[in-house]
Amino acid sequence: MSEILIRNEKESDHKIVEYITREAFWNLHGLGCDEHYLVHLMRDHEDFVPKLNYVMEVNGPISILPEYQRQGYSKKLLEYSFEKAVDMGFEVIVIFGNPNNYLGRGFLSCKKYNVCIEEDIYPTAMLVKELKRGSLEGKKWVYSESEVYHIDEEKALKFDEQFEPKEKLYRPSHEEFYILSHSQVLD
Repeated sequence: MSEILIRNEKESDHKIVEYITREAFWNLHGLGCDEHYLVHLMRDHEDFVPKLNYVMEVNGPISILPEYQRQGYSKKLLEYSFEKAVDMGFEVIVIFGNPNNYLGRGFLSCKKYNVCIEEDIYPTAMLVKELKRGSLEGKKWVYSESEVYHIDEEKALKFDEQFEPKEKLYRPSHEEFYILSHSQVLD
């Protein structure tokens, strides 16, 4: 069995984490990606929680490279993060992602917890996990996205220039992501 170490990200990890994030998301949701730029920006944002910023080393490599995906490493890293978030007093996690990737980790549709975005919209891709059972019970909640997610596309492209060029290709996952991110759960 591989030796696994989960630890907080250090400044010396930044470039490799950005590289791995780029590799993991390249051509997944659209042509190329900007998630690595978002990771870069988030570290200095007021909404960022450094104590919940973890990396995983498996016999040396940091984070989860695409070739290590679907082997349980993400699950282990997520569960570790959930435990630490509970220890810090967090009660709820809201994410946007493909439900197929997160339902098995205890996330449910935002509609089930009555968590919406403006105008009573319950996005299909918005998923909620209660870390403290019952913390969302009996109320309506409105999710407000951090401003850090509103990135400047030109700055993201400029940031990407420091990495080795990669071909931008169309994938069926682009349409799947579009559908999930633009559809909503109705009654």
